[in-house]
Amino acid sequence: MPLPRRHLLAASAGVLLPPCITRAAPAAVDAPNYIEISPTLATSGQPSAEALQSLAALGFQAVVYLAPGTVPNAVANEGELLARQGIEFVHIPINFGTPEASHVEAVAAALHRLQGRKVLVHCEINMRASSMVFLYRVIELHEAPAAAYEAVARVWSPRGPWRRLIVEQLARHQISFDPY
Repeated sequence: MPLPRRHLLAASAGVLLPPCITRAAPAAVDAPNYIEISPTLATSGQPSAEALQSLAALGFQAVVYLAPGTVPNAVANEGELLARQGIEFVHIPINFGTPEASHVEAVAAALHRLQGRKVLVHCEINMRASSMVFLYRVIELHEAPAAAYEAVARVWSPRGPWRRLIVEQLARHQISFDPY
């Protein structure tokens, strides 16, 4: 049985991992920057076609995709792959350079409608997804901003239009928090 990538990297660096670490379970979804927010909500970058085909087996019932279908690593038939598994597919394409309040509202509406189902929100790298899910958690679910922002900070530190959108949305909803 081949060693997981992290074990190969550790071995090449001359680091021995304790036995308890070698048995750790892999991330539930094989996708970049996968973050489980709760048992029913996760964010990630673009899963491969193979990973998308295993989502039903992992209990996912819906996928919200936030990147335009024209990004380089998009899976052209993602909606079909998911439909074959009985998974609802919602596509809200957000141009990375121009996120808008209407996108925040569309994501919130989709996630509100999908409440009670296990949902994966993904984009290309998990920058759009982590930011939009942060805003949903804070504005709609009234979660503590600092705790909700930890999932964003694991992926990136929003800059430019994304930081501006987050700050504007927090101010609009009278939520005091400075995204670092």
